[in-house]
Amino acid sequence: MTFVTDNPRHTFKGHRVFTRFSSFRGNFPTVHLIAVCISVFILSLTLLLLPSQPVSATKGSPVLESSTTVNELESTPVAVAATKPAANETTADTPTSSSNTLSVSSDEHWVDYVIGSGDNLTTMFKKAGLTARDVYLAANAGREIKAFTRLFPGQTLSFLITDGELYKLRHIHSALKTTWLHKTDNGFKVEEVLRKPAIKQQFAEGVIQDSLFLAGEEAGLSSKKIMELASIFGWDVDFVLDIRKNDSFSLIYEEHYLDGEKIGEGPIIAAQFINRGQKYTALRYTNPEGDSNYFTPEGYSMRKAFLRSPVDFARISSRFSLKRKHPVLNRIRAHKGVDYAARTGTPIKAAGDGKIIFRGRKGGYGNAVIVQHGGNITTLYAHMKSFKRNQRVGSKIKQGQVIGFVGQSGLASGPHLHYEFRLNGVHKNPLTVKLPHAKPIQKRDAEAFKDTASSLLAQLETYQATKLAALSTQ
Repeated sequence: MTFVTDNPRHTFKGHRVFTRFSSFRGNFPTVHLIAVCISVFILSLTLLLLPSQPVSATKGSPVLESSTTVNELESTPVAVAATKPAANETTADTPTSSSNTLSVSSDEHWVDYVIGSGDNLTTMFKKAGLTARDVYLAANAGREIKAFTRLFPGQTLSFLITDGELYKLRHIHSALKTTWLHKTDNGFKVEEVLRKPAIKQQFAEGVIQDSLFLAGEEAGLSSKKIMELASIFGWDVDFVLDIRKNDSFSLIYEEHYLDGEKIGEGPIIAAQFINRGQKYTALRYTNPEGDSNYFTPEGYSMRKAFLRSPVDFARISSRFSLKRKHPVLNRIRAHKGVDYAARTGTPIKAAGDGKIIFRGRKGGYGNAVIVQHGGNITTLYAHMKSFKRNQRVGSKIKQGQVIGFVGQSGLASGPHLHYEFRLNGVHKNPLTVKLPHAKPIQKRDAEAFKDTASSLLAQLETYQATKLAALSTQ
């Protein structure tokens, strides 16, 4: 009696049992032999039905690998979460796919790596166990939209790898932008998913008792929003000299929400600042080309050709004077500029658009930069600790661009910026010189701006009236 299975291992076991049965056949009664035969048959049938390889029945959340790289903090896998647009939100450039290629399924084993300082696509693929060929194919697939060319620390790359082959890659730039790479029959394909946040308007106002920063914080504004407010009115109001107790401000700004959670702030769209009884109003307008700027309700640009102060929130330690006693030389010497006392390393900004015509050591000025604005105006910035990198004589500079950092090089008794303003070679007081305006609203945009201005002014007045009514009822 022989039992044969398709599995050689099973055949061997069956044959071994049969051999033992044959060798002892003469020593047992017939009933016992029949029982043994039945047992052998059942055993062989059981072996025949068993699978030849182990089968895993586990299904559910992916098991994430642990990184073996040296920099464990930068490559530690984190939990994967599928991001899907909410019903009231819109997505741009999001292909509709029945194969659901642009999503994360619960039965897919994804591994996330957080991008660290100095990482690039090659190092990230190496952490995931992929080859240089995989890097080339991914980079080549995303070449047209320049995908994966700029990776920043804190962003995430998610890999779906099966049997050593890359099937999907997800690059999370931010909550609003994700780049996907997925394998197709014709190679890799790259697609971007852009989400649009829900935009809500917020209103804030405050009265200054000590400083703009303290009043802004009490009004619930972030430091970034306070700086933005100061920047808008920085051409008309010197926040070092001009601020007085009981000056006030009010503004409407945007907040961005995604899936019901705040993810950031948008720009200020309308604001008013009352300084020494003088009201300044700024309204944001975006032209058909997408360029946004702030204007007065009459259409004049809030932006002047020059900043009133090249250092934010510094203290004036010495004013423009022709009879000032020099603190180092200890003798009367004309002070043809303004000194702004500030901490060492404080950024110094160019007062206006122009070109650097001097950059280096300049006698008692120490480290200095001179910028030419047009044909008849120059500004000088002295006693710098250091210069901004990648700038040189001949470099074109934009207003507000950092050109150096506060120090006390040259004849200086402490860290400060010495700032001079020259018109046709003649020194002018930077605090009182009349600054020219930038260009007003273009004629072609006059009607559109008028409608925008009317709407924003009405909103601002409504918010202010509502807040005033609420305060009067308290």
